[in-house]
Amino acid sequence: MNAPSVVSLVHLGCARNLIDSELILGRLAEEGLVVSGDSSAADTVVLNTCSFIGPAREESESKIRELLKKKRRGEVKYVVVAGCLVQRFKRTLMKRFPAVDLFAEISDGAALAKSIRELNEGKKINRYLESPGLREPARDVARLLSTPRSFAYLRISHGCDHTCTFCAIPSIRGPHRSKRTEDLAIEARELIDAGVRELVLVAEDSTAWGRDLGFELPHLIETLADLEGDHRLRIMYAYPNRFPWELTRLLRDHPRVLPYLDIPVQHVASPVLRGMRRAGSGDQVRRILDRLREEVPNITLRTTVLVGFPGETEAHVNELVEFIRTYQLGRLGAFGYSPEEGTPGHDLVERVDEDEIDRRLGQVLAVRDEILEAGQKVLVGRDLEVVIDQVADATGEALGRTWMDAPEVDLVARVAVPDAAVGDIVQVRAEGLDEEYNLRCAPVRNLA
Repeated sequence: MNAPSVVSLVHLGCARNLIDSELILGRLAEEGLVVSGDSSAADTVVLNTCSFIGPAREESESKIRELLKKKRRGEVKYVVVAGCLVQRFKRTLMKRFPAVDLFAEISDGAALAKSIRELNEGKKINRYLESPGLREPARDVARLLSTPRSFAYLRISHGCDHTCTFCAIPSIRGPHRSKRTEDLAIEARELIDAGVRELVLVAEDSTAWGRDLGFELPHLIETLADLEGDHRLRIMYAYPNRFPWELTRLLRDHPRVLPYLDIPVQHVASPVLRGMRRAGSGDQVRRILDRLREEVPNITLRTTVLVGFPGETEAHVNELVEFIRTYQLGRLGAFGYSPEEGTPGHDLVERVDEDEIDRRLGQVLAVRDEILEAGQKVLVGRDLEVVIDQVADATGEALGRTWMDAPEVDLVARVAVPDAAVGDIVQVRAEGLDEEYNLRCAPVRNLA
């Protein structure tokens, strides 16, 4: 009897795309294939791509070329390309990369896994798998988690109804569709029962959840927070417009809802927001953040900004920098504008020079780092709770996070605790910072 084929998956992109990768991995295992984290030992390598912005697209295409080189050298038998890049550019990729064995648009992974099994069995397959199209979002099943037990992502909806001129997501993921409360409660229950400590709620637009079902986001948050178990909820990708203000009660008072909110504002200069087709003005953005901090005094806010949008002036950048400084937004992601094919912003003529975009981006990040360092220094000497994400290495340091930090995008805490397990919550004392402003901590006691 032949040994089962070995498949490895390379993931690129955001947390929503990571869930797609985990679904693919689970379906591969269901098909009897051996899933390996070591691509050098695999017969087939699946690349789950990202194409949100230019640099992500370039990274995806570079990775395709790298895998095809390995195929030519005989280091891998089959190369499969899936995900957002395929969904967005469809069959044009087949012409550009004829040596790729299989292309697959976004799906739950079942048809893809079956095709990969048949490919490894030497059967003739359709080289291009189309998405099954827009359907009512179903419960995510057969996920093979790739995150540590300390956290897992929970996708609460698919798609986006906004028409931001810079963004290709609606053309890739379709319009907004909420997953049903009962399905999400089952998914959350499964994750909690598997020992997951932190459920990180993600979507293209989290605050739109439920509007197509007759609910608002607080209904879902309270339902999930009230599930029995030792878990916490973290909310990411909250669009500021039409914010469901009942949510602040849960952020402030519910012991299982972390007082943390990721709320991407993109910019604060009103002319730039209008050009982006973002709802609201700069003053409205400020009022939202003011109210959030008033109603949830200990809230940690994370945001994302876009620099160099066509028509942005030096005055607009200065306004953005002053906004970041005024609101002390140290947990901030920033990226430079790139014209995306198929978006309304692609043909805008008031382009900002790429070198100037880089300069402005550096200006924003310098202020961000200044705020981040100052905020972290305030924590030195304090006792904090840290959830362990990674066990200690040879230095005896484990990696974890405070509740103020989301996984993979914010800071970490380095804890001198050699015997802690992933998912443990440890009370620590912050003793200093490393060169990237991460806390260096000593344990006080293990809480759980």
